[in-house]
Amino acid sequence: MKRRITALLLLAAMLAGLCACGGPGMNDTVLNVYNWGEYIDLDVLDTFTEETGIRVNYTTYASNEEMYAKIVSGAASYDVIIPSEYMISKMIGEDLLAPLNFENIPNYALIGDAYKGLDYDPENTYSVPYTWGTVVIVYNTKYVDEADVADESIELLWNEKYAGKILMFDNPRDAFALAHSKLGHSMNTQDPAEWEAAADELIKQKPLVQAYVMDQVFDKMISEEAYVAPYYAGDAITMMDENEDLAAYVPVEGANQFFDSMCVLKGSKHQAEAEAFINFMCRTDIAVLNAEEVCYAIPQVEAFNELDEETREDTMVYPPEEVLAKCEVFVDLPPETLLLQSELWTKTKTSYLLIAPENAIYVRENSMFLLYAHIPTRIVFEEVLFVTLFGIFASFIASFFASRGMAKLTVAEVLRND
Repeated sequence: MKRRITALLLLAAMLAGLCACGGPGMNDTVLNVYNWGEYIDLDVLDTFTEETGIRVNYTTYASNEEMYAKIVSGAASYDVIIPSEYMISKMIGEDLLAPLNFENIPNYALIGDAYKGLDYDPENTYSVPYTWGTVVIVYNTKYVDEADVADESIELLWNEKYAGKILMFDNPRDAFALAHSKLGHSMNTQDPAEWEAAADELIKQKPLVQAYVMDQVFDKMISEEAYVAPYYAGDAITMMDENEDLAAYVPVEGANQFFDSMCVLKGSKHQAEAEAFINFMCRTDIAVLNAEEVCYAIPQVEAFNELDEETREDTMVYPPEEVLAKCEVFVDLPPETLLLQSELWTKTKTSYLLIAPENAIYVRENSMFLLYAHIPTRIVFEEVLFVTLFGIFASFIASFFASRGMAKLTVAEVLRND
């Protein structure tokens, strides 16, 4: 009994010591980390808490734009975020990021020099590289003809043969980048005419698109609900691991090369803890676990050397220089170009084509339908005349066309095409 009491007293003393020195078990700090979906080995969060006593409230977003909108709205408070390069540049310009104290991030020394001093953070003040990669086109070899991918072209995303089985990015920067590449434009163009032309390409593509997606791409491609999709290389590998009939390529016309980095938001009440988390994420064993989980290229050189040879030599993860030479890194666009992008993205998402007999083409723009073919001038119709399921309205439209000698659109065709 005495031995038991002595043991209890010793345990109490140890607990008191932990309380006095603020040991891991007594830390009340909760760190709010905001990251892309499917972009971390979740077990490392538990390891961080076990080692530091700092709990992690971990939430995810599907795009840079979603992350940015939530932060500037003030709807939530975060400490660590992991944006892409162009968004980091934008947030630096808007004074949203805190300069980092690298004394708290000694593992930064393990980041390769090739990933430091890049244009988005030239003085390495606000960010620590996490992963990098490229956009690829994923396709199902069971349903996509070999001839259609032989040239590894971006045109696959506009191939009418796969109408209804094509997915597209549900964020404007990535979607427009593909259209710009298709047209031979820079992804960072500021020419309004080129943005208009890219929007026209996306509108032409829209009848072929099953859905605009982000993380939903996993389920749709793995289950073979869709056959073709653009997405990020690491996620493509994850999908290919789940479905052996999936394959992918970097389009010959070029693709976006991205760099995602860890940052601390200005005004964080836990900056030292946030920097401790970033340092932890740069640790070799943790970087290896994350790399093996998310399948993206990593800038941490020790961790890279510890990956298996197959991964290090996987050209989907680590593309050769000749492939990267075709790729382009996003830059933060000026406000007027971003506004145009937003307007054209809204136009793209709210427009669709109706194909009538004799190749008359009707395009919906917001609440209007525009008849583009077989008439001397553009005629505008209210959307209500097209979207209603009541035959009287459809009959009116068909009669209206017929009375003016235009291509007829029958009741059945109106209802079928809506």
